[in-house]
Amino acid sequence: MNRKPDYLAHAVLILGVLIFIFPIWVAFSGATQSAGAINRGDLSLIPRLSGLPVFINALGFGNTAKGGVPIWHMMMVSALMALGIALGKIAISSISAFAIAFFRFPFRMVAFWLIFITLMLPVEVRIIPTYSVMSDFHLINTFTGLTMPLIASATATLLFRQVFLAVPDELVEAAKLDGAGPMRFFFDILLPVSGANLAALFVILFVYGWNQYLWPLLVATNGRLDTIVLGIVQLITSDQLTPWNLVMAATILAIVPPVFVVVAMQRWFVAGLTETDK
Repeated sequence: MNRKPDYLAHAVLILGVLIFIFPIWVAFSGATQSAGAINRGDLSLIPRLSGLPVFINALGFGNTAKGGVPIWHMMMVSALMALGIALGKIAISSISAFAIAFFRFPFRMVAFWLIFITLMLPVEVRIIPTYSVMSDFHLINTFTGLTMPLIASATATLLFRQVFLAVPDELVEAAKLDGAGPMRFFFDILLPVSGANLAALFVILFVYGWNQYLWPLLVATNGRLDTIVLGIVQLITSDQLTPWNLVMAATILAIVPPVFVVVAMQRWFVAGLTETDK
């Protein structure tokens, strides 16, 4: 029996897509036009093919007059920062969840609840003591200071704990009978069975790291550590006339890496979010 298409649901979905796509389309169209036309308010929604080379030119553009770096360098810093945060969060969270789920030690649940309570404290609340700690360790204007305070993740720890608790006891006993130690059990069994969850977390955490603004703004006063998000804001707030076409081109370029990560890992990302046994 053929079901009739739900036209209302499709209409709502199409409307949602248009609402999300429209600002990106405006930025793409504006990037292909002249900065003077945009400053005059003559922004057209139709891209100009002759202006497409602006995306290549934008890679070498930056606030270099104030000691900044070009856009391609900012994107490299953002990519390394996002990778460091995502991989660091996954490594620390998976190991801490492994300890909480499979080991019995004093104050185990106290440690778990302390990790859980940190969900109530966003980065903005603990930004001053975090900055003070980084300053005391002389990590201001370093890549370590840029990434390390953002590595700990209570959310990822809770998700890994739920995945590990779903592992059958028979599998744990079989590993013990085969002589597998704790770390071999962790790497050879737990991580492979939580592959979809790992992929979903990596996508979420990569985008989280890529979009960071407040912490890099405080800790990276050296222009060589500017991220792409900071770079775009600096281009807009510069003393000179804003080159809006290059700013819009940089904005489109900044969207490409996270979109690529999401598309490349889409199948595992959706599986990690929809598997019911998690």
